[in-house]
Amino acid sequence: MAKQASSKASPAKKSAGGFHLFGYEHRNEPLASRSILYRRLVVNGLTAGAMVLASLIVGIAGYRFLGGLRWIDAFQNAAMILSGMGPVDALHSTGAKLFAGLYAIYSGLALIATAGVTIAPILHRFLHRFHLEDEGDEE
Repeated sequence: MAKQASSKASPAKKSAGGFHLFGYEHRNEPLASRSILYRRLVVNGLTAGAMVLASLIVGIAGYRFLGGLRWIDAFQNAAMILSGMGPVDALHSTGAKLFAGLYAIYSGLALIATAGVTIAPILHRFLHRFHLEDEGDEE
């Protein structure tokens, strides 16, 4: 006898319904367990942290080498821009000002992306549960 496939497909694997992008269950599948939710929260939290760290490193390098700031001042400026607070030190060269403007635009988008990655598992679970409850009302 051949083994029968489990009705619960593991995340991020190809199943009868197709490939599961990002490892979330399809709307026709049951709600994932809390342990899977917690794993998703940890993975997404680490991903968001890596995004922030990479963005901070780029900002520090830009302020240090293009703006001529000391390391601690470069860190302060990059952190302030990345957090949405604004610059601290005045920049004098054209290259430094261009970098600061582009880094500020990037930081705004990075903030939105990081927030999205962080809340994605919770939002998906809420919408999936809402969809399952909605399907139950139709029967």
